[in-house]
Parts: sequence; structure tokens; C-alpha cells
Amino acid sequence: MSSNPVAETVASLMPRAKAELTELVAFKSVADFDQYPKSESEGAANWVADALRAEGFQDVALLDTPDGTQSVYGFLPGPEGAKTVLLYAHYDVQPPLDEAAWVSPPFELTERDGRWYGRGSADCKGGFVMHLLALRALKANGGVPVHVKVIAEGSEEQGTGGLERYAEEHPELLTADTIVIGDAGNFRAGLPTVTTTLRGMTLVRVQVDTLEGNLHSGQFGGAAPDALAALIRVLDSLRAEDGSTTVDGLAGDTEWDGLQYEEEAFRADAKVLDGVELIGSGTVADRVWARPAVTVLGIDCPPVVGATPSVQAGARALVSLRVPPGMDAAEATKLLEAHVVAHTPWGARVSTEQIGQGQAFRADTSSPAYASMAEAMSVAYPGQEMQYAGMGGSIPLCNTLASLYPRTEILLIGLSEPEAQIHAANESVSPDELERLSVAEALFLRNYAAS
Repeated sequence: MSSNPVAETVASLMPRAKAELTELVAFKSVADFDQYPKSESEGAANWVADALRAEGFQDVALLDTPDGTQSVYGFLPGPEGAKTVLLYAHYDVQPPLDEAAWVSPPFELTERDGRWYGRGSADCKGGFVMHLLALRALKANGGVPVHVKVIAEGSEEQGTGGLERYAEEHPELLTADTIVIGDAGNFRAGLPTVTTTLRGMTLVRVQVDTLEGNLHSGQFGGAAPDALAALIRVLDSLRAEDGSTTVDGLAGDTEWDGLQYEEEAFRADAKVLDGVELIGSGTVADRVWARPAVTVLGIDCPPVVGATPSVQAGARALVSLRVPPGMDAAEATKLLEAHVVAHTPWGARVSTEQIGQGQAFRADTSSPAYASMAEAMSVAYPGQEMQYAGMGGSIPLCNTLASLYPRTEILLIGLSEPEAQIHAANESVSPDELERLSVAEALFLRNYAAS
């Protein structure tokens, strides 16, 4: 990185950043209180609030949102008449899934092979630390030239919409000229990237029932309708032979016209086993950024260990549908539910329940904020030009903010590059990415203030 005072300050702060991220990762802040104590999330929220207060933020508050979680807010005043920038991150995390698959404990930040491992290290506790580093670097080099609002969400990974509903009820709280969402990532480590589109999502629980109770498969199997088999038929109907998502009435042929994702790179990033084919048609970018994608997240049925020779009376599944920009998530939900009903065999009783939804997002890349970020990233990443990419994941808050503040510019950056393996076992963050993106954010705030 070329020498400049901001970069030098961030470099000097990296040991402190590691120590802070270690403390924050230690909170088991999974916002599913059936799995993890609510006190863990409350502890993380208080840590974030204390960090903001220590940086001179005013009006720091723990906001009780309608889904039973807390978001943390703070305001740092800048010069009179300055622009206002909202910095977003979330402190809640995905559960660690199979803890046995972790090389080091998921809630203990561990350095290995030049990366820092731990749940939330990249997604998105590291994003909050990135914001702190950027602000500290500016304070040490002439001051923060804009008004800064920070919002740290407490339930982003659950998709339960607490902060979205709170923002709709208090629209004045998060008003800003520009919003920087620190929950995305570079297309590749070392390649500065802003994410310009996000797929929306819907979550639907499907229940299939066929019998009053389980039956002996020897006595009744062959004629008695098996609910689990019926559910498998329904789920199979959601994919074509090549694996493409097929929901009746839902378009699936949109093409992506930006940065492309080479197939071999995708196979490596996704750790696809040798000999296993990718699914779907079109380019990889088409499939992961521009088209709908269905995933069966879980099935309730007897586990193999302890299973009895029974015809199942009932079974259920949780189905996720990612929805690309230009497609309404509410309409996609209706089509998914109608498809499930239409494809349930044997007259089985089927019910659907929507348990989460978020709209897709598309940014306006012609805005002045993008020019300011491009200049900042070219300094933080010497010799590299800022790239535009999509992201297959969802950040429902983005669309809520875009609807509430249609004139506000929204940029998405962050630490979740492919090697980070967010949501999977052994999630990690690159300290080099944390350092460079903190420099980029600091320089962006300075550039944007002068624009």
C-alpha cells in the first residue's frame, strides 16, 4: 500500500483491531434464542454501544426492534453544514453449524495461515471493526469531515425484519446523504469491489400430511400414502433436470452483463468436489446474481439413526428462494406457494407458511458517492480499479432504506470475499482486506465530504 498518513494510521491500529474483534467474536450472538441465550446477543450489543461511546458518539441507544432483538445506533457530529453518512454493519451471526468441522473453536478468534478464523470475523463483526478503524484514522489525521451515523443490526442473519420495521416506524432516524453497507465483499481478495445488486429472498415452510399417524411399512407400505415421499416429489419439482430453478410462472432466463465469474474460479471458491457438475444454465454470474435460486434448507423427518420401519404420516421442509433484482419478492412468494400446492401428489394435504421475506436491490452507480469510492479504492489498492459485481445473497434492509430515502446513495463494501467462507465452518477474515478496506472507507469519507 502506498504510503499516506491514513494508511499508516490504520496499519498502526491493526493490533488493537485484532484484540477488539477477538472480544466481539467471543459473543455467541446468534439471534435465534431457541438455540443460543439472548444474553449473548445483548452482550454483543452492549459491546458495540460501548465502542461507539468511546469514540465520542452521541445519542448511543439500544433500539428494541419488533422481532425481539436490539439494533445499536449512534451519531458522531461533524463540521457544521457537512454531509451525513450512515455506516451499517450487523453484530448477529449465523450459528456455527457443525462445530466438529471447525479447526479452531468458532467463537475464539484464531490466527492461522495469515487469516483470522471465527464466526462473524468477516460477516459482519469485522465490518463493524472496519468502520471503527476508518473513523479512528480520520480522527488522527485532521478529523472526521462528515456527520456519521452508525447502525449495527442484531438480527440480519435471521431475516426477521426487526430493523426494517423499526426504520419504517422511525424514518427520521437513519436519514443520510449516503449509506455505506459494510456487509458485502470484494469479488476476489485484493480486487476492490462494490456490490451493485443483491438478490431478495423468501423463506417458506412446507408441511405435507397424509395419515392420522405413522403406519407399519410392512403391513401398509405400498398403498398407504407416504408424506415424506410426497414432500420429496414436491421439492424435486422445484428443479429442472440440469438443476435450474423451476417455479411455475417465475422467469429464470435473465442475463448478467457486468463482471463475469469464471466457472473454474467458482468451482474453487465453492469447493465443488471433483467430477461433480455445477447446476443450472447460462453463465455462473447469470446463475448466482441475476436469476432465482431455490434451496431446501432443512427437512423434518426421522433421522437415520433410530429410524423405524414406518410409513410417515407427516413431513415438512424449509425452502429458501433467492429473488433477483427486477422481480418482486412478494409475487415470487405467491408463485412458490402456488407451485408447491400444484405439485403435491396423491391428494396429500399441504400447507405453506411464509416466515421471512426481503426485496432485491439495485444501486445507482452513476451517483457522486461511487466516484468518491472509486478514487479511494484506487489508493487503498494501488494499481487496481474498482469493480462492480452482484451478490447472490440478501440484505433486506437495503431495499427498505432505498424505499425510505430514494435520493440517498447506497454503497456496499465489506470483508466477505470468497476465501472468507461466510456461513460455513471455518469462516475467516483477511487482515489485509480489513486494513485496505478501512483505508478505503476513510478516504471515501474524506473524498465524499469534498465532492
